Amino acid sequence: MNVLHSSVAPMRTAGPSTAAIAEASRPSISVIGLGYVGAVSMACLSHLGFRMVGVDVSAERVRTIKEGRSPIVEDRLGDLLGEGVQNGLVSATQNLVAAVLETDVTFMSVGTPTASDGGCDLKYVRQAARGIGLALAMKSAYHVVVLRCSVPPGTTLDVVVPEIEKASGRKLGKDFGVCFNPEFLREGVAVADFFAPPKTVIGASDARAEAVVSRIYTAIDEKLIFTSIAAAEMVKYVDNVWHATKVAFANEVGRLCKALDIDSHDVMNIFVKDLKLNLSPYYLKPGFAFGGSCLPKEVRAVAHIAEREGVELPLVASLMATNRCHIALAADMLRAHQGKRIGFLGLTFKANTDDLRESPTLDLMATLEAEGFEIAAYDPNLDFGPLLLSQIDYVRNAVPRQARLMDRLQAITLKDGHDLVERSDVLVVSHATDEFRRLVRGRGKHVHVVDLVRLFKDPPVEDTYQGIAW
Repeated sequence: MNVLHSSVAPMRTAGPSTAAIAEASRPSISVIGLGYVGAVSMACLSHLGFRMVGVDVSAERVRTIKEGRSPIVEDRLGDLLGEGVQNGLVSATQNLVAAVLETDVTFMSVGTPTASDGGCDLKYVRQAARGIGLALAMKSAYHVVVLRCSVPPGTTLDVVVPEIEKASGRKLGKDFGVCFNPEFLREGVAVADFFAPPKTVIGASDARAEAVVSRIYTAIDEKLIFTSIAAAEMVKYVDNVWHATKVAFANEVGRLCKALDIDSHDVMNIFVKDLKLNLSPYYLKPGFAFGGSCLPKEVRAVAHIAEREGVELPLVASLMATNRCHIALAADMLRAHQGKRIGFLGLTFKANTDDLRESPTLDLMATLEAEGFEIAAYDPNLDFGPLLLSQIDYVRNAVPRQARLMDRLQAITLKDGHDLVERSDVLVVSHATDEFRRLVRGRGKHVHVVDLVRLFKDPPVEDTYQGIAW
């Protein structure tokens, strides 16, 4: 699947709406698939004044919607559907083509079950896309298709669009637009979530499609988030995998606490009170591996306690392994520069500290040195006095594979960053500081950069610039 052409527009935030949606600007909307997402979208948008036409293969579900009743158990949904039917804003049909023909926008909320190989089964997505295409073949007006189901990144542009174009003979951008608009509705409180969303994300094929979908949502969210279609597709997966990770993490804490006769809810009630680190964006941006005096040591300690108590904690046990994978990835990226001089900007485990303990950068350097690379480094926080030398002794003894590197560390660490840049063919950046940004910007055109920390918000688009996870 090719997602390279799935738009690379950066995320941006819309300003506050200046007025409610005008009656004339409200597009009519068809919704394909009347399960949790489709039925809730129909009910809530009809409450906002949109004319909604639901489509489903189930005659029973269509009949239920027509009668103004909820096809699922969901708080307030029946009341809103009843209101919509009574006001003439909600109807339903099994005829997908007819529904698309009489509306301006189509929401696709069909099922995407797990395939036999563990991937995503897109058969219902393909069927719906072909049906939309058949309708567009008979329609001259511009139409917007909005995917709201979970699909792998690339599906909207690489699967849905070709199916529509093949069935309709129409062209994306000229005759129709597509958007990916992930839903973040929790079953049981889906209606409340719709009217007070945690975020509204729109990935659009073009400005016209973006504007149409924006008009639908500005009544409930003044801070719409616009991004590429591929990023919008991915964020839905990331959200749910993160939620699964939280559940698994809390349950592992619970299993370990029970084995130690500790009330796990007391522990987690305290844990969630920390909004500065524990429940925050902190630590949630892709970068380099974790290190330092706390995280690796305490991950190992918890894994050891669990093993001693006979408690299985596979999530915790995997943390050091995934950290090692990230360091190994950086090494692989640098092996492409075999025979080149490698300069490291930053040695400590994080910026603005002189702590070398369990620095992932030192681990990376030790790997390259053992393979014969010519390496050098610069870190403005390092003063090779008695305190730092004692710390180097500690690392030498605690991490035998870094002992040879520790013996040479002072000799290969330069005192001036400009000297390092001038002597290097490749710069490895492990601290996101203003000084390192200036050094990277001022490097010669021939000098490659391997960025481990996302040095710039918008990384340079250059053949000589590579990020480890972007």
